[in-house]
Amino acid sequence: MVQEVVGALVGAGCAGLVYLAAAVRIVKQYERGVVFRLGRLAGEVRAPGMAVIIPFVDRLYKVNMQIVTLPIPAQEGITRDNVTVRVDAVVYFKVVDAANAVVAVEDYRFAVSQMAQTSLRSIIGKSDLDDLLSNREKLNQGLELMIDSPAIGWGVQIDRVEIKDVSLPDAMKRSMARQAEADRDRRARIINADAELQASRKLAEAAQQMEHTPAALQLRLLQTVTAVAAEKNSTLVLPFPVELLRFLEKAQQGPPAPPPAGAPGRASEQTAAPAVEGPEESEDDSALTPVRSAADAVSARPAVPAVEE
Repeated sequence: MVQEVVGALVGAGCAGLVYLAAAVRIVKQYERGVVFRLGRLAGEVRAPGMAVIIPFVDRLYKVNMQIVTLPIPAQEGITRDNVTVRVDAVVYFKVVDAANAVVAVEDYRFAVSQMAQTSLRSIIGKSDLDDLLSNREKLNQGLELMIDSPAIGWGVQIDRVEIKDVSLPDAMKRSMARQAEADRDRRARIINADAELQASRKLAEAAQQMEHTPAALQLRLLQTVTAVAAEKNSTLVLPFPVELLRFLEKAQQGPPAPPPAGAPGRASEQTAAPAVEGPEESEDDSALTPVRSAADAVSARPAVPAVEE
């Protein structure tokens, strides 16, 4: 009799342990438990910790409340300016309502993935290529709003959407490279032209200063000779400015020399004959030089008195 009672107690204890093991569920800190009793949502969402359900009657679904990183496969589309591109992105979202995430949608991960792909293709068709390359923050915000609007009813909140990469055709890459090179060439030409303009203004000011002080031009010429000679060249090409010739000509000009006092005939001849200015003589004057010398010699002899018969 005692053995039967002990056996019954042991059997009841084992049944209780099996029932307890089937009824007790552990919900982790980052999870929430949704209980369905005979197919209907029963009570509130179970908090983290130990949750007790009725075995074979209740069914517990655990929903992860962590932020999920969902990569969006690369989508190929045509931009508004008729450029074919491939764009891939990543979506960060989390479940804020565990009951709706289980009841309102069959698979919220798959639903968010499909919505993200559709929204990404729509964004590609509405944007220009320049916006995809340089204005990604605005596109990210628009893409986030497009995905978040239907996801609110699923108990899902979109935390962030980022466009990862934009793939362009090789021909478009070469065209953009040529465009960038041409733009840099244009800016280089503008900078060179501006430098030439500033240099010309400074040179004009220097020319005006040298015009009032001709000695400065001579000093500048000597500096140029020194700079060229420092290179130890065998041939030296030196420009000779016209202004220097004018300066030397003015320096050589002086007051006219007075006529000699002991030669009256020559003085009268010099008075009668006009002086020829300039260092150069004409061919006629050089030919008449011996004749003039003979005439001067005759005029210098003493006069012989005539004898009357």
